[in-house]
Amino acid sequence: MAASLIFLPGIRWSKQSTSPSDPPNPAFSPVFFQVRPGSQKFVSYKTNQSKHNMTILKNTCALLIGLLLRAAAIAQPTTPPVGEKPVLLMNRIGPSASELYMANADGSNERKLLATSGLDYHASYSGNGQWIVFTSERNGLGQADIYRVHPDGTALERLTDSPALDDQAALSPDGSKVTFVSTREMHTANIWLLDIKSKKVTKLTALPAIQGDSTKPNGFFRPSWSPDGKWIAFASDRNTQWLGHGNGAGWEHVQELGIYVVHPDGTGLRKLSQAGICSGSPKWSPDGKRVVFYELPVEDTWAARRPNLAPKATSQIVSVDLATGQRTEHTAGPGLKLMPQFVTAETIGYLAKGGPNAGIAYTNGKATLPGAMRSPAWSPDGSHVVYEKVDFTHRQQNQPLYSWDTHYDYRYTDVFPNFAKDGKLVVTDKDFDSSISIMDADGSNKQKVYTATRSSVAFAPAWSPDGQRIAFGFGGYLQSRKTNGAKVMMVNRDGSNPQDLTDGLPNSGFPSWSPDGQRIVYRVWGEKDSGLRILNLNDKLVQVLTTEYDNLPFWSPDGSLISFTRKHDDNNFDIFTIRPDGTNLRQLTTTPANDAHAYWTADSKHLMWSSGIYGFKDEAALYDNTFQPYGAIFSMNADGSDKRQLTDSAWEDSMPVVVPKAGQP
Repeated sequence: MAASLIFLPGIRWSKQSTSPSDPPNPAFSPVFFQVRPGSQKFVSYKTNQSKHNMTILKNTCALLIGLLLRAAAIAQPTTPPVGEKPVLLMNRIGPSASELYMANADGSNERKLLATSGLDYHASYSGNGQWIVFTSERNGLGQADIYRVHPDGTALERLTDSPALDDQAALSPDGSKVTFVSTREMHTANIWLLDIKSKKVTKLTALPAIQGDSTKPNGFFRPSWSPDGKWIAFASDRNTQWLGHGNGAGWEHVQELGIYVVHPDGTGLRKLSQAGICSGSPKWSPDGKRVVFYELPVEDTWAARRPNLAPKATSQIVSVDLATGQRTEHTAGPGLKLMPQFVTAETIGYLAKGGPNAGIAYTNGKATLPGAMRSPAWSPDGSHVVYEKVDFTHRQQNQPLYSWDTHYDYRYTDVFPNFAKDGKLVVTDKDFDSSISIMDADGSNKQKVYTATRSSVAFAPAWSPDGQRIAFGFGGYLQSRKTNGAKVMMVNRDGSNPQDLTDGLPNSGFPSWSPDGQRIVYRVWGEKDSGLRILNLNDKLVQVLTTEYDNLPFWSPDGSLISFTRKHDDNNFDIFTIRPDGTNLRQLTTTPANDAHAYWTADSKHLMWSSGIYGFKDEAALYDNTFQPYGAIFSMNADGSDKRQLTDSAWEDSMPVVVPKAGQP
C-alpha cells in the first residue's frame, strides 16, 4: 500500500495568520504527516522554532499517531490513482536531461558512469575512491535524492528518500557519513549529516548557533570534508541582503557568498573569505592545511547563469591557509573559473564556464578537456574526473513531474498557460519561438494561431470568457522592452481577424479578461506611464487603475478582484489585489524576497504564485539558462492567509494552473 498524505487543518506549530500583512512564514502553514504503512514512521513538515508550540503539537500528536498509523494500515488509499487525479500544470526552467560521465584527468577514455540516467548530477568521490555520491531525480523529475555507486557503475544505492530537496553530497574520509544540502524541516538550503549504516540524519547548519537572520538570504551550500574528517567547509549567503542585479535595479537576485569551516558537531564556526564578494565551492588541499574556492564579483552571479553573459564574467581561484589566513591567488586574467579542486599538492583543476575555452582546465596549463560539461570532481589521486553533461532541449508539453501534493498530478507546461471554458489550453511557445498556440489539455492537437517575429514575441495569451477570442501582448518584453514597443492584440480562436487593442506606446501587455468579456486589464510600462489599465471593448475607453510599477494582472473568475505584482520599497516585488473600481488595495505577500506570477483558482478562493522566500538552493553561478532558480510555487487564500509551499525542486518553478473539468478525460 502506498504512503498516504494526511492533511490536518487544525494542527499548526503556531497560530494561523489572519492578517494579509503577516509574512508567509512556515509557522502559518498546515502540518502534513506522511505515514508509511508498515514502517511505523511518520514525517512532519512545515515547522518553526517555538518550543512551546512544539510541546503542544507533540502532546496532540501523541493522541493521534496511533490512530493515523492504524488508519493507514487498514484503509484503502485515499489518493486517486495516477490518471484519475486533477492535473496541475506548471512551468520549470532547468535541464531536461543530465548524465554523469567519467574520464581520465586528461580527458581520455570518456564513458558514462551509469547504464541508465534519471537526471543525475553533482557527483563527487569518496576519500578512498571506492564510491561516487551524486544527486538523482529518478524517483520523479524535481524530487532530488542522494545516491552512491562504485566508479565502475555497480552497487547503485539510494541513501536518502525525503520529499524535500537533497543535493550536493560529500562522503566523509572514512566513507561512513555523508554531508549534504537539504531543504527538509527548515525549507531553506541547509547542510545535514547522514550516518550511512544507521540512516540517522542530524542537523549541522540548521543549528541556532550557525543560522543567520531568517529575514535575509540564509542558505548553506557545497559542503566539503577535510582529509582528517575534523572540519567541514561550505559556502553560505547567511546575513547578506536580497539584491537585484544591475546594482539593485533588476528583478532577478544576485548572490553574495562567504566560505566557512565548522566541526561536524556544529562547533568552531569560522569565516575564511572576504566580505562583499561571492566565494564558492570550497575544497581542501591534500594535507588539509588550505581551502580553495572561487571568487566572483557579486554582480557577475547574474551574468554567470545567463548564456549570453557568462563569457563576459571573470572569476579567480583562491586558497586560504587555515592556520594563518594567508591568501594565494592561483589564476589571473579573464574567464569564468568555478568549482576548483586540488588534483595534486600543487595543481588545481576547475571548470571554465562559457566562452571559447569552456571545459575542464588546470592551473598548470598542461591539460584541458573542452566542452560544456558541469560540476567536475576528481578522484583522490587526481587520475580521474567525474562530471555531468546537461541538455536543455525543450520538455514535452504535459511531461510528468514529481507531485509533492499527492492529490494532484504535476505536469510541465510552456509559459503563460490559460484555459478556455471548454478546456482548450493556450500558451506562449517560449520553448520554440514565443508564438501563440492552442491545444487540448493533454497537449495534443496543437495549433499555432499567431506567429512571433524575430523582433517581437507574443506573450501571456488569455482566453475570452466565451472561448472564442484570445488577447495577448505582442512586441518587446523583458529586457527588450527598453528599446521595443509592445501592444495588446486580439485574434479569433482560429487565428483569424487579428486586431490591435493598443497602439504600442507605452509598452503594453499581459492582458486578462473580465468575466463578462466586456473589459481587459493590462499593464503599461514606460518612463512617464506605468501601472494597470482597463480597456472597455465596447467604447474603447481606458480606465487608469494604478500608476505604480505594476505587472502581471489577473482578473478573478468571479470578477471581484484583480491580482497583480507590484515593485515597491527598494526593489521588492509582492502580490497585491485591488477591486476593478480601484478600491480596496491589499498587499498579500510581505517578504523581502520576490513574489510574482499569481494565478487564480477557478473558484476565486485561492491564488497560486511563485516565491523566492526560501532563497537559493545552490550557488547562483553554477546554474545555467535560468533567471530565478530560487523560485518555488505556493498557494494562499484570496486574503493572503494560509500560505503553503507546493513545489520543492532545485529549479525555477512557476506559472501553475489546474486543468479544469472540461479539459479532463
